[in-house]
Amino acid sequence: MFFSRILPYGSLFALAASQDVLTLSGTSIGTSSAAVPTGNYISYSSTSTRPSTSAITTSAIVSTISSGSTTRTTTLGSTTLFGVGGSIITASNGTATATSTSEDSQLFLTGRPQTTLSVNGTMNGTATETTSTAPQPTNTTPCNNYVEFCGRSYGNITEVAAHNSPFIRPGNAASNQALDVTTQLNDGVRLLQGQMHFVGDVPHFCHNSCDMLDAGPIADYLSTVYDWVHSHPYDVITILLGNGAYNAVTTYQPFIEQSNLQNYAYIPPKIPMGLNDWPTLASMILSAKRVVFFMDYEANQTAVPWILDEFSQMWETPFDPVDRDFPCTVQRPPDLAEEQAKNRLYLMNHNLNYDINLLGNSILVPNIPLLNVTNNVTGFGSLGNATADCNSTWNFPPKFLNVDYYNVGNGTVFEVAAKYNNVTYTRECCGLPASAAMSAYERTTWLAMVCAIGVGYLLL
Repeated sequence: MFFSRILPYGSLFALAASQDVLTLSGTSIGTSSAAVPTGNYISYSSTSTRPSTSAITTSAIVSTISSGSTTRTTTLGSTTLFGVGGSIITASNGTATATSTSEDSQLFLTGRPQTTLSVNGTMNGTATETTSTAPQPTNTTPCNNYVEFCGRSYGNITEVAAHNSPFIRPGNAASNQALDVTTQLNDGVRLLQGQMHFVGDVPHFCHNSCDMLDAGPIADYLSTVYDWVHSHPYDVITILLGNGAYNAVTTYQPFIEQSNLQNYAYIPPKIPMGLNDWPTLASMILSAKRVVFFMDYEANQTAVPWILDEFSQMWETPFDPVDRDFPCTVQRPPDLAEEQAKNRLYLMNHNLNYDINLLGNSILVPNIPLLNVTNNVTGFGSLGNATADCNSTWNFPPKFLNVDYYNVGNGTVFEVAAKYNNVTYTRECCGLPASAAMSAYERTTWLAMVCAIGVGYLLL
């Protein structure tokens, strides 16, 4: 029983490790189709609007602004924002002021200083008013690593996603990342994705099966994410939960709430949200609602309003691609009309897989030997080429670039995202220097060989 149970996984590691030929030609490899997840897809004939009255208490925010040659650091204390209809009422230290806003106006990370008013007149009562011409302040506090992003809509920023973020087991061919979630976030990843399965009564992050790769309880992983979010007040992140067991969202809710991330969860004002309905990063930061939760199947925004249904608001290109052409077509939800697709966020799956048949079962594993090409800025099968194709096809770039081993390429995936955000990527990447440890491929190959030899020895 034990040998029959371990043999498939030993063979899996050996097969994954054997893919050591780097093909750089312009032909596609692996043309078989992966089994596409499916479930209940929610559609709406109309948009429902949430009541707009709310009270949100923000934590202290520190911002640095520059005006001419002067730089000033400003600390905003704990503030309560009340949203009533089209007005925002701010209460701080017992004083409240009301400011009328238009329906689509947004809060800025730092407010404009009041203009200086001078009165020049004589005793006859005549007076003139003049407004100072001092330069307006410039915000220097970056949102998601760029000052330019603060005033942009959440839906108007392209960001890197870590495909199967929790799956970082060295030597396991089902791993998709090399660096832990804290490092992922530090490096600039802004969407974390993982599939959930139950182990007994507790949901874990598992890759297809918890026998293949079990990354532990979701509460543990999400608690680590909470620690990062809590210590980075100017960052907005997204978490995409894969409901591998197709359970009701309420079965996961108490385990997610153990992390306290729901305290930062964004609740949209309408269902579903269109492409241009999303707020600016600055307004999400100021309201301390900086985590956007999506769930692929069985979300219920009436029961749990802070876990958003993915496919009524964001579509995906083909799942677990094995074709280096990476077609930028809508796969999920199926049969989505073109005009509807153009009014939603979309996620581009750019994690190349190798399809192997093991004891009659088709299993997809990351195509590690081609990662340096897949994650590159240019070249056939590259992230840069695929993003350009999507941008050309839909007239706007993807919201998320979903990649395996984002660190391979030393920041090339972030360079691609920066290009379509019209900013320049200058940060260092990624995690530990390459000289500090074996590469992800070397670790996987070496341990896979050991595993395969060990299994062979046991079967003698």
